[in-house]
Amino acid sequence: MGSPKKQRKKFSKPAHPWQKERILAEQELLKEYGLNRKYEIWKMNSILKNFTRQAKNLITTKNIQVERERKQLLTKLYSLGLIGKDAKIEDVLSLTLKNIMERRLQTLVFRKNIVISIRQARQFIVHGHISIGDKTIAAPSYLVHSGEESGIQFSQSSIFSNPSHPGRVIVDEVKTRRNAKDKNQSEKKEISREIKAKEKTSEKQKGEKGKAEVPTAHGLKKNKESKTVSEKKQSIKKDKKEKRLR
Repeated sequence: MGSPKKQRKKFSKPAHPWQKERILAEQELLKEYGLNRKYEIWKMNSILKNFTRQAKNLITTKNIQVERERKQLLTKLYSLGLIGKDAKIEDVLSLTLKNIMERRLQTLVFRKNIVISIRQARQFIVHGHISIGDKTIAAPSYLVHSGEESGIQFSQSSIFSNPSHPGRVIVDEVKTRRNAKDKNQSEKKEISREIKAKEKTSEKQKGEKGKAEVPTAHGLKKNKESKTVSEKKQSIKKDKKEKRLR
């Protein structure tokens, strides 16, 4: 078992230290999710790998124990909000690192507009200002269950629990600004979609008109044949008239 004082590593480092694509992707994740160190990414990645490894092992074998383990894994992932209720074991393999990052407490605090920025979300969590229900959690990397998500709030012992606190007032102002920006962006997107749809319909109509105007080879042949038949008929009529006059 080992000494309880000595904690084991909960992540594994990448196999190769100098990979440009991986380094750039990790830098983007650090900025997007307000992380301090890369080991937080590696920790979430190891959790994802653990889930996918379990799923691969459970897909290949079939017996009563495996079915129980499948149900346990699916219920766990459903409680974490990573998969749907009717998901299958194969759906676990489609999970990505961002799916895990979105379930972190730091990310959800920012998504709920409780704070101004994702870095401030980390600061509030570490300083004990955020709680889930009655339990104060000081770990930004805590994976929030779907049932706990509605209970994210300021802890009762925090000074920010008072709605009239200046920090809360600033957050409310930022909320209104964000909502206004989101509305404007959504309206702009809808307008652009309508314009694109109209352009597509006009292009289709133009294409159909062009197709109708351009004659085909078969149509040209028919026109030629009809012309020759009409010319023959006219010549026959002329000959008959000339005979009668004679």
